[in-house]
Amino acid sequence: MVKMDLTPARGTRDLLPSAVAVRDHVLARITEVYRRYGYQRIETPALENIERLQGGQGGENQKLIYQVLRRGLEPTVADGTPLADLVDLGLRFDLTVPLSRFYGANRATLPQPFRSFQFGPVWRAERPAKGRYRQFYQCDIDMLGEPSVLAEVELIEATSAALAAAGLSGTTVRLSDRRFLSALAEQSGVPAEGWDRLFITLDKLDKIGWEGVRTELTDRLGIDETTVGRLQETITGLQGLDAAKLADQLATTLPALGDDVLADLTTTVDGLAALPDLTWEFDPTLVRGMGYYTGQIFEVTHPASGGSVAGGGRYDRLIGRFLGTDVPACGFSIGFERIVDLLASAPARETVAVLYESGTPIPRVLSVARELRAGGRAVSPVRRSGKFGAQLTRLEEWGFTSFVHVKADETGEERALGDKAR
Repeated sequence: MVKMDLTPARGTRDLLPSAVAVRDHVLARITEVYRRYGYQRIETPALENIERLQGGQGGENQKLIYQVLRRGLEPTVADGTPLADLVDLGLRFDLTVPLSRFYGANRATLPQPFRSFQFGPVWRAERPAKGRYRQFYQCDIDMLGEPSVLAEVELIEATSAALAAAGLSGTTVRLSDRRFLSALAEQSGVPAEGWDRLFITLDKLDKIGWEGVRTELTDRLGIDETTVGRLQETITGLQGLDAAKLADQLATTLPALGDDVLADLTTTVDGLAALPDLTWEFDPTLVRGMGYYTGQIFEVTHPASGGSVAGGGRYDRLIGRFLGTDVPACGFSIGFERIVDLLASAPARETVAVLYESGTPIPRVLSVARELRAGGRAVSPVRRSGKFGAQLTRLEEWGFTSFVHVKADETGEERALGDKAR
């Protein structure tokens, strides 16, 4: 018999109980905070119609969609058959596009505004690398139907509280606005058809530096050196601004920037200033990769992470693709996998092994386990085998904190693991 390869598919992974315990802890803390802010959990399917996923709003992620063949195809297809004739579904690459469809289908029965909470796997055909997976989990909150920046401030506040509750401290919120970026591009003289590529390149600034950005903008996008110089000068002048000077400096630097944009940023800044434990900054290079953002955008960074640990923004026109009328919407997605990787372990939980000898009546074993569970602890009956001390060592490795040794003629007493006395 040929031995089968048991490794998971590239870009995916198996998770041992200790890893799942950390994930359960993080999700429980995040869920507790989001529910306290009034967000209600929903679920959406992993599969979406391919035309919906390829609707032009997923940015670079549209190139990474796992496409699903139609049912009933013949084993072979004719040469030259277009891919569109073979595919009708795809695996979701984020939770925002499915949420928009969900809201469009169920709007009449949902509260307004609707505070949504989602947790589930997404799939992207990434090139596997450390910390980059093809299947991973996202954790999103969104507020749909709220046109004011109350949504932005509350989302940032709730997500910061959720990260702190999960055990992640030392984070910084980076804030910008897609309308600011459009005004910046227009004032610098970049043609409108080149804005998307410009924004994507600017988003790489922290990785490739200004030299790399200049090279990409001039060589690949054909933007002249003078225009790139104006962009760099403007962006550099807006970095590290004091919150009190932000609106005035933006108005001076970009006269064409609308009063509504300045008013929104001022309100958001005032709201964040009221949170004493929150660290934030205005980042004129922040872009966010999705094409559906229409207003303020934000990310959360952590010194120990190579990328952001959360990100989101306003996307007022995405739901209109399903309803035929625009709906104000704003969301925040937590990088669940990155947060879990930053946390070494979950808080210890008291877990008891009922270690029973062969010949011990099963009703007696179950009775001991039930009595211990009544105190709220996790309890598992485990049959005695091998050397006693070695088995206790294995129990410690498996996460048990104590044991009760039950013999055929007695009920036994609880001992902390590490006490190997019979």
